[in-house]
Amino acid sequence: MHKQMIVLCATAFLGGTVGGVLSTQLLLPRPVEAQKLNGMNAEEFLLLDTKGKARAGLGLDANGEVGLVLKSKDGNRTLTLSPDDPSVIKLVERGGQILWKAP
Repeated sequence: MHKQMIVLCATAFLGGTVGGVLSTQLLLPRPVEAQKLNGMNAEEFLLLDTKGKARAGLGLDANGEVGLVLKSKDGNRTLTLSPDDPSVIKLVERGGQILWKAP
C-alpha cells in the first residue's frame, strides 16, 4: 500500500509538471518582440491635457510650413516656433496681439 501511494504521488507530480510545461508552450500566446523602428511618419503630433484639449503641437500647416505651438494652461497665450515665419518665435495673446517676438 505504501509503495502504491509513492508511485501514485510521483505519477501525479510528473503529470502535473509535464502538463503545466506543455500548456504554457501550446496554449499561451508567444510574446511579441519589439520591432526596431527606423522612423515614424505623421503630419502632426499633439500633446493633450487630461480634458482632451491640445496644449502643444508639432506639425505642418496648409502651406507645408513646419511649426511648434505651445498653449498656456488657460489658453490665453500661445508660443509658436516656426523657421518658415519671418518672426521665428512669437508669444501671442488670445485676441491675436503679439506680446513678444524674435527676431
